[in-house]
Amino acid sequence: MTENSEGPNCPQQFIDLAESMAEASAKVIRRYFRQAVAVDDKADQSPVTIADRETEATLRQLLAERVPDHGVIGEEQAPTNPDSDYVWVLDPIDGTKRFITGNPLFGTLIALLYKGQPILGVIDMPMLNERWIGARGRQTTFTDHNGTAEVHCRACPGLDKAALASTSPEMFEGGNENAFERVRGAAKLVQYGGDCYSYGLLSSGFTDVVIEAGLGTYDYMALAAVIGGAGGIITDWDGKTLSVDSDGRVVAAGDPACHAEALKRIAGT
Repeated sequence: MTENSEGPNCPQQFIDLAESMAEASAKVIRRYFRQAVAVDDKADQSPVTIADRETEATLRQLLAERVPDHGVIGEEQAPTNPDSDYVWVLDPIDGTKRFITGNPLFGTLIALLYKGQPILGVIDMPMLNERWIGARGRQTTFTDHNGTAEVHCRACPGLDKAALASTSPEMFEGGNENAFERVRGAAKLVQYGGDCYSYGLLSSGFTDVVIEAGLGTYDYMALAAVIGGAGGIITDWDGKTLSVDSDGRVVAAGDPACHAEALKRIAGT
């Protein structure tokens, strides 16, 4: 494994494995999309379906066959070997509410951590046939019907020029709501409803800031490698690097100046 100033690069074999996992998960999800599937409520009242569970089981099976010594953290099953040097973090369907209502803007998130730091991330949009892959040591790539190409975040010097995205204003409660309003109120354009897709669009230079709260580890770890490899920044609301122990409040930006302004507004300074 080669090293750079930030740590070890991601081995190609793991990038290839992640792509195989994305292909396998898409096959499962497409079988169930816009079909009559039962929807159960988890303890936190978030919805879950057989598609979520079967997709994660499929991904875990691939990992057990190919890298049995690696750990796994997923949304639908208990962690396996979470103290391993290499740990995969899986969100089989990011945006289950969209999935169950027939909306194709949901994705599968796959991340690989090495000693707690993300070195690989995949945002796969199975119904759109679009995929972002970020890996430490290389530029983030985007694949669609036109092929595969490197992508870059765009420059945006301030929030007054920024397109801002967030999944829903309802994810902000208490003091989080006030902080979000300070950022939202300064932005030029605000859009809701993207889930993980917004972070992919930020990496491709079509969105400038994404701010969210209440996320799980499996919601944000893949995003870190994708956005970082496109030249962007993603941290918690205190400006700290995301980790498995982060509190689920995330702010991402393509331009350092825009990110810094968002952090100041979050803090109320």
